[in-house]
Amino acid sequence: MLKIGIDAMGGDFAPEVAVEGAVMALKKIGKDSRIVLFGDEQRIRALLKKHKCAAENFDIVATTEVIEMGDHPAKAFIAKKDSSMTVGFRYLAEGKIDGFASAGSTGAMMVGCMQVVKPIEGVIRPVISTFIPIVKNRRGLLLDVGLNVDAKPEVLSQYGLLGSIYAEAVLGIDKPRVALLNIGEEEGKGNAQAKAAYDLLKEQKGINFVGNVESSYIFTGKTCDVVVSDGFTGNVVLKMAEALYRINTRLTPFKPWLLNLLRPVLEPVCEKLYYHQNFWNAMNYESVGGTIVIGVNAPVMIGHGGSSARAICSLIKTMERNIESRVCDKLREALKEYAPVEEA
Repeated sequence: MLKIGIDAMGGDFAPEVAVEGAVMALKKIGKDSRIVLFGDEQRIRALLKKHKCAAENFDIVATTEVIEMGDHPAKAFIAKKDSSMTVGFRYLAEGKIDGFASAGSTGAMMVGCMQVVKPIEGVIRPVISTFIPIVKNRRGLLLDVGLNVDAKPEVLSQYGLLGSIYAEAVLGIDKPRVALLNIGEEEGKGNAQAKAAYDLLKEQKGINFVGNVESSYIFTGKTCDVVVSDGFTGNVVLKMAEALYRINTRLTPFKPWLLNLLRPVLEPVCEKLYYHQNFWNAMNYESVGGTIVIGVNAPVMIGHGGSSARAICSLIKTMERNIESRVCDKLREALKEYAPVEEA
C-alpha cells in the first residue's frame, strides 16, 4: 500500500480546501494508494461528512497544533511538536508514509526537509523545481524556482544531474537534454556565475548537457528538456508564466467545453486548438499542485499557499507519481556513481 501524507492544516484556506482536494483525488489515484490526512481530526471528519465522503476512505492522524504562515519557520517547527507539518515529517522519516505534501509555510517545509528527512548523501543543496509546459502536450523541468537565490556554480552543476535523473524517472524522458538558462546561447555568455556553471556542466558526468538556452525557447522544447537556473531567476520565470496564464484565460475564446463540441466536425483544426489549450492549462500551477523538492531522502512537495481544492488534488496525483517512480532511490544510486563537486 502506497501512503500519501497530506498536511490538512497547511495553506490559506485549510483545512477546507485540503479535505475537499483529498476527496477529489480519491477518484484519480490508484487502488493501492491511500491518502493520510494530518490535522484536527474533528474538523477533518466534519468536512468529510459535508462532502458526503466516508472517513474510512482515509487514514487520519490527529494533531493539535498548526504552523502558521507568520510563524518563524525553524522556531515553530521545533516548538510545535504536535503540528500537522512536524508530525507529517516524523511519519515520513519513520517510513509510515511514502511521501508528504503541504500548502503551508515553505520555510517550515524546508526545515523539515533539512532536519528530519535530510538531504541525500552527496547533495550539496536540495532544490525546488516545477514542471514547465512544452508544446505538443509535453513537459519539461525548471530548477531552481526559488530556494537558492545565490547558487554557486558547483550547485548549479549538480542541479543538472538532479534534474536529469528526475526528468527521466518521473517524466519518462530518455536522456533528457539539460541546458543552462542564460542571456544568450553562445558559450561564454552571461555573468561570472553563468560562465563558471557552464564550464562545470560541460564536464558533469551522467547528463546530456546541450549548452545555454534563452528564456524565449524554454517552452518550445526544441533546445532542452531540463532548464537549470539559480533560484532568483527561476522564480522570476515561474511567476511570469503564472501571470501569462491568468492573462490568457481572460482573453482566449477557446474554452474546453467549446472545443469538445467542435472537435468531431473540425478535425484537424481543433487538434491545434487542443494543443493550444493544453499548453496553457499546463502553465497553471493548479495542474501540478506545487513544487517538488529534489535532493532529499523522501518525496516532498510544497503547495501554493493559496491552493484551491483542484490544486490539492493535483498535488496528491503528482506526489503519487513521484513515489511510484522511486526517484529518490535513483538519485542516491547516481550520486554514488557520479562523485559530487564539493561546495567551496
